[in-house]
Amino acid sequence: MRIKVETNNGETMSGRRGGGRSLSWAVKFEKRGLWTRNAVSGTSVYGETRRKFSGQEYRRWDARRSKLAAGMLLTKNDPSILLPEAGTQILYLGAGHGTTISHLHDHLCGKENERGGRLVAIDIAPRCMRDLTHLAQSRKGLVPILGDARKFTTWGALIQRRVGWLFQDVSQAGQVDIFLDACARFLAPGGMALLSLKAASERFTGDDEAAVFAKVGQSIVAEGYQLLESISLAGLEQQHTLFVVRRKN
Repeated sequence: MRIKVETNNGETMSGRRGGGRSLSWAVKFEKRGLWTRNAVSGTSVYGETRRKFSGQEYRRWDARRSKLAAGMLLTKNDPSILLPEAGTQILYLGAGHGTTISHLHDHLCGKENERGGRLVAIDIAPRCMRDLTHLAQSRKGLVPILGDARKFTTWGALIQRRVGWLFQDVSQAGQVDIFLDACARFLAPGGMALLSLKAASERFTGDDEAAVFAKVGQSIVAEGYQLLESISLAGLEQQHTLFVVRRKN
């Protein structure tokens, strides 16, 4: 079924979605967008809309401010595949100010961490870390860490077991190498990893955007990972592709 997915500026985009269905216990596709059950009722994180469904408060997950949300709206597959399993430990490299982190926390942990999840959020920017630390005060299970995504030795000991889900959205050189190294070090066999990549961040001389993303996909496969999908985020995030990767058993 094809519907029109409404973006925040009133424009529409095409998407294969059925309206009004749950993607997890806390994530819902409703009213032409994504919503997550609010783990801190009565509070918005970045000015997002809140509303109630069946007596439960949800927050609108803004796909123009979240690469993961954009990928879930634009994937050709079941968007729930992109979510981690609730109640597990995950690793997020390049956590930013906490927009996507907050929605992941809603799903992974829930109110007072009723699900028992653990979200380890790494970012190199002190300003982002201040926002994440503030967010963590009301969201149990969120663990912000100030650190360089490339330097696992400074924070890797805090990841005591391999994770089943990893997300990377860093603004550093050599993003593909960072991603592959992180997967080798932290991703469990059969685990899912997502790489958000902007074409301009990988400098392949003379190549256009499509060729850049094709080479990144080839590099991922050459390292022995299964590339499940390359999702163009055009229309929501220009020049971005979300690579969906699984580590083989």
